[in-house]
Amino acid sequence: MKKLLSKLPDVNFSDDGPVRHLHLGTEWIQGSMYLQDPIGLVHEYVERMMAWLPFVEPDSVKDRRAMQLGLGAGSLTKFCAKELHMKTTAIELNPKVLAMCRHRFNLPADNATMQVVLNDAAQEILDPKWWGTVDALQVDLYDHEAAAPVLDSLPFYNHCRRLLTPEGCMTVNLFGRASSFDRSVEKMSAAFGQQAIWAFKPTREGNTVVMAQHTPSRPKREVLMARARAIQIRWGLPADKWVRVFKPMLG
Repeated sequence: MKKLLSKLPDVNFSDDGPVRHLHLGTEWIQGSMYLQDPIGLVHEYVERMMAWLPFVEPDSVKDRRAMQLGLGAGSLTKFCAKELHMKTTAIELNPKVLAMCRHRFNLPADNATMQVVLNDAAQEILDPKWWGTVDALQVDLYDHEAAAPVLDSLPFYNHCRRLLTPEGCMTVNLFGRASSFDRSVEKMSAAFGQQAIWAFKPTREGNTVVMAQHTPSRPKREVLMARARAIQIRWGLPADKWVRVFKPMLG
């Protein structure tokens, strides 16, 4: 672990008008925050990481648990804890990322609702205390070059599925010059089952968000639309658009 930590990149930030960006020593953006709205979600793909919401009753969200693998700029962690009032845990390897999020990205100190665990996500999710406890697992793990997901293997996705409750969902950000959407989806399908996989088309920036359900379901469109309207009213997320463009990989 010490050897791993010694190789971690430096962390810096840049301000671009109303938005602050997190960087890992390169020009690649690892996360962003509105300076006047620290809880708001800046990027479309980050909003789409919340696409599990229409698959549960909105009134039940506050009683559920979220986990992020990769803290980034803390956007999803803050939103789940402060806006959705979920118990929220983020797993982050780099202590410099956590320090930057606390000092420059308005991430609160650990409290009864929110905590950050400093550890390798691949190791932390092997701890049985997490198994079967996570309703919303959000995976966004990239190195400083943002070339491909750091963890993207069949054993990894098997371990992710083990974290989830029966109604739980995993959302994954797939992005990078060296990544392969088809290979990643193939591994997720092997772990979760082909019927469990849903996907968006890529955003303008090239991010593709994929969702995997612990228990495959096909809610009726009118149910999804009603929940989407409630999500939009409560939390300002474009859930009606998600329902229109989010499709199961297998009919």
